[in-house]
Amino acid sequence: MGDKTQLLALVLTARYKKPWVILAGVLVATLVNHALAAWVGLWASTFFSAQTLKWILALTFFVFAAWILVPDKEGKISESTGFGVFLTTAISFFLAEMGDKTQLATIALGATYVSTLFVTLGTTVGMLASNALAVFLGDRLLKRIPMQWVRIFASCLFVAFGVGILIGL
Repeated sequence: MGDKTQLLALVLTARYKKPWVILAGVLVATLVNHALAAWVGLWASTFFSAQTLKWILALTFFVFAAWILVPDKEGKISESTGFGVFLTTAISFFLAEMGDKTQLATIALGATYVSTLFVTLGTTVGMLASNALAVFLGDRLLKRIPMQWVRIFASCLFVAFGVGILIGL
């Protein structure tokens, strides 16, 4: 929570007032993006020994832990996209995920676990859940929980994932 895709979800919801259509666009974009990322991770895992891959993945999660503490800048949505709400959301989310922390984390998970299907489903469910919070509760949630605390919690999770990889969990 707290990266550009959740900010994008807030902006799209505020603009279009169609949360279910926006969530459907998020689902489609995330499924496609994360399936590609999981496959790339699995493919990349064939180039490294298990020990080397373990250290690369742990280091990757430690970098994510630091990176998530840096707030993303809110992007601006064009006033006239020429697409409907669903396509605008799907295209915007797909592009926003390119090179994003969640896409890179999906690549790392794809390199760790051999099932691209389960990696894709798991990361997509997580992405959908965090964006559903932004779509349906974003304004109210951020009035009660400072974004800095959300980032700190997410950073701690990435550290835990990195440590888990190193100790073999």
